[in-house]
Amino acid sequence: MAKKILKKVMVIGSGPIVIGQAAEFDYSGTQACKALHEEGIKVVLVNPNPATIQTDLTTADIVYIEPLNVETLGKIIEKERPDGLIATMGGQNGLNLSTQLYEQGILQKYDVEMLGTNIWAIEHGENRESFKRLMQDLEIPLPKSKTVNTFEDAKVYVKELGYPVIIRPAYTMGGTGSGIAFNEEEFDIIVQRGISLSMIHQVLVEEAILGPAGWGEIEFEVVRDGKDNCIIICSMENVDPMGVHTGDSIVVAPALTLNNEDYQMLRSNAIKIIRGLRIEGGCNIQFAFNYLTGDYRIIEVNPRLSRSSALASKATGYPIARVATKIAVGKSLDEIQNDVTKSTSACFEPAVDYVVVKFPRWPFDKFRTADKTLGSQMKATGETMSIGRNFEEAMQKAVRSLEIGRFGLGFDGKDRFIEDKEKINALLKNPTHERMFHIMNAFKIGYSIDEIYKLTGIHKWFLTKLKNIFDYGSNKIRLEKDSILKAKKLGFSDKQIAYVLKTSEDEIRNFRIKNNILPTYKMVDTCAAEFEAATPYMYSTYEHEDEANPSKNKKIIIVGGGPIRIGQGIEFDYCCVHSVYELREDGYEALIINNNPETVSTDFDTSDKLYFEPLTYEDVIHILDREKPQGVILQFGGQTPINMAIRLHKAGVKILGTQPEAIDIAEDRKKFGQVLGKLKIPSAEWGTAMSVSEALAIANKITYPVLVRPSYVLGGRAMQIVDNETNIYQTLQSSM
Repeated sequence: MAKKILKKVMVIGSGPIVIGQAAEFDYSGTQACKALHEEGIKVVLVNPNPATIQTDLTTADIVYIEPLNVETLGKIIEKERPDGLIATMGGQNGLNLSTQLYEQGILQKYDVEMLGTNIWAIEHGENRESFKRLMQDLEIPLPKSKTVNTFEDAKVYVKELGYPVIIRPAYTMGGTGSGIAFNEEEFDIIVQRGISLSMIHQVLVEEAILGPAGWGEIEFEVVRDGKDNCIIICSMENVDPMGVHTGDSIVVAPALTLNNEDYQMLRSNAIKIIRGLRIEGGCNIQFAFNYLTGDYRIIEVNPRLSRSSALASKATGYPIARVATKIAVGKSLDEIQNDVTKSTSACFEPAVDYVVVKFPRWPFDKFRTADKTLGSQMKATGETMSIGRNFEEAMQKAVRSLEIGRFGLGFDGKDRFIEDKEKINALLKNPTHERMFHIMNAFKIGYSIDEIYKLTGIHKWFLTKLKNIFDYGSNKIRLEKDSILKAKKLGFSDKQIAYVLKTSEDEIRNFRIKNNILPTYKMVDTCAAEFEAATPYMYSTYEHEDEANPSKNKKIIIVGGGPIRIGQGIEFDYCCVHSVYELREDGYEALIINNNPETVSTDFDTSDKLYFEPLTYEDVIHILDREKPQGVILQFGGQTPINMAIRLHKAGVKILGTQPEAIDIAEDRKKFGQVLGKLKIPSAEWGTAMSVSEALAIANKITYPVLVRPSYVLGGRAMQIVDNETNIYQTLQSSM
């Protein structure tokens, strides 16, 4: 709690997006700046990332586009003389730099107060040895472990502990430098790497608690204020068992498999931990829980905002970063208004009456030769989030939100089924980004739920739900009203249903419209409809009651960019948010469709109405039919909405800005080349092909090396330089 009057506060951003540290910190930092302005406090922001809303002068009063290091920050502090510093909104970079500023005496020299979560709490949350001692004092069970600062000490301890072990460096994020070692060779590599990456050259050598032994992972997002009020914002459960980093895990909210006794036990311990750490603001607490024995272990606490915090905020509608900032400047939870309801305080624990699924987005479409095995070090670049009335619906919506060309969990004509049981066993045992599809493959070739459980360690409740999807898609879909309605309630897209019934997507859509099988829209309101929400935040499902209540005002819909992946980052979120600002200035209602929980565009108060939905033609056209906007803006969401332009235009949707015909000319390689020819603008010799044989003929005519460039892609996706005919087959087949 702030000890002095605050007139100016510094916020440290997270810098460039890296794997493990993405747009969630643009979101949390932006929300922090807004909250400080609400309190009449001047904001000094330091962040060198030009793609963020955070670095706009509309967000902060003074913005320094400067390197994030102690020397630079020290000079800015000397010049600006802020009264306080918020350390917890800039990811691991912000946390580590704030710690270094304190340790080097810079904060003390210029009388800068560390606001909210202080140095003691950060030290005990991030330093592995301090954390271990505190948990022992609180009588919270931990895995067997030892903190070491040298490679030699690590070697001595692992002989006592035995393999497998997990190595966790101190003061890193996203599992950077961590790993699971099953033998001495792996151990030596991971330990040396971890010591070098840790800010204090410290690693924790810990017994490996892994999924096949019954260990799952449960997370709690917890908020505490300076008066020791604590609330649970959200419980979350990893579908993937222990052994996969939570950032690479499929996550559900709320936790779905715990009985009330186990849930209350973990909840009580989460509150005990945040109080023991004296955190003022938000934190993420991760438990390993054994479904077979009821045992639990504390795994980790993030004494700051994290990717899980962004997910919990969007899953519940509770603005954690905003509330944490208000706490940092001295307010208690009962003094902070819940801005979603405008009638309750922030001390009101969120309640949800739906299921949320978070599905990570990995970069393996760009890095096809990379190791795709998922472990303790995060590899995902971003994630998508979906909301449904049941797990099956939310899971299928999450898959089709990923922008990987899939329209649900199988049944879309894109499965590559494997008959070899030895290969399937290996794929189920060793998780990759395609594990959910491999599970569906296993069902197809006759595996039972028990067999898949023994190989994966995934809770049987989740496997049963996945089997429901498989069974219904395999033999229960009929072109009958009740059957189609049930399929929609299980999350099946029109594309999937059309594939199963060997017909077209348009025919399924027309059948649904004729039989009044249409989505209804429900509201996320933080309180399971106990209080009326003032900020419309919608998701689709197939039920009777509709809460969308479209206004008759003039309105424009902006289609966002979906999950962050390499080549499509937060620059498109930046564009969408600015589009909202300008539309509002011109007197329009501004609505957004997007599904990325990390972004400012999906914040509860950015747009006049938010639809948290997959960015497919089917999902978007339903919203347009319901809202009837004056027009739609596609060009600010990157490649995702652009790829829908022609189809939406043909459906009679008014596209604002660059017209579909112009988009098609720019995106279609053949049409673009013809324009260059007409304008007499020189270009490299080229040709376009619709088949591998056509492409080979063109490549042989041009002569090697040639550049393969697909149409309608962003960031060079699937582009390859190919230098001979032998190597061209694989490249062309994956690009077409």
